[in-house]
Amino acid sequence: MTIERINPGSLAPPGGHHSHAVVAGGLVFISGQLPITPSGEKLNQSPFEDQARQVLANVQAALEAAGSNVAQLVQVRVYVTDMDQWPVFNRIYQPWAGAAPPARAVVPVPLLHHGFAIEVEAVAALQSLPKQ
Repeated sequence: MTIERINPGSLAPPGGHHSHAVVAGGLVFISGQLPITPSGEKLNQSPFEDQARQVLANVQAALEAAGSNVAQLVQVRVYVTDMDQWPVFNRIYQPWAGAAPPARAVVPVPLLHHGFAIEVEAVAALQSLPKQ
């Protein structure tokens, strides 16, 4: 099986020892995305809504760089530090995920790296060959 690691220029370089996306077996695995802008600005002091939008934009950028898209999502895992933000996230997520939402889990966690309020990881079907 061929495994391809994807780190698109449309995202800040990974802050740890990981790739933003890995393509294997016809699937795209998106590493946990944090609210970090493409220029590397950490939005840990920004409102939850801004953090959620940035995280989803990062997931989408990683998917597209790997040859997939939001419509191909199979599963999404959302980690939040405040479950009271779940309705806010749903309001942002619903139009982003579209008419055929993937399987999803929302997991409360006590804290995330750099004090972020949200992290999202995902798995999608591969739509085409990765673009480097």
